[in-house]
Amino acid sequence: MYTFSGINTNEIEVLSSKFIAIFFGVKNKEEFDDKLIDIKKEYKKAKHYCYAYKLETSSKSSDDGEPKGTAGRPMLELLHKKDLVNVGLVVVRYFGGKKLGASRLLRTYVNVANEVINKSELLLVMKM
Repeated sequence: MYTFSGINTNEIEVLSSKFIAIFFGVKNKEEFDDKLIDIKKEYKKAKHYCYAYKLETSSKSSDDGEPKGTAGRPMLELLHKKDLVNVGLVVVRYFGGKKLGASRLLRTYVNVANEVINKSELLLVMKM
């Protein structure tokens, strides 16, 4: 199992829409909620704030208005696949005026999320 203690970002643009992934460590749901509020303040003109978080005892995701199953759930599955714990992942989207379609949208969210995780220095969690 792995975790992350810092904060990292990654940005891509697809058909004039800008996707910004923010990956960070959290200890509990309240800490994640506070970070999400901060992100919404920092990127206040964005259209969507899709997210996933995974703690030791719980996890949650949100598509935040994107078509169902195209953002939050795939990002949460990525956190499970990479065996991550006590982390949060938010992808902020500035809509560029062109619809991407569900499959391209899903691929874009997963790609930007995967890239930010891959460039982050993950820490091994020792279980007692």
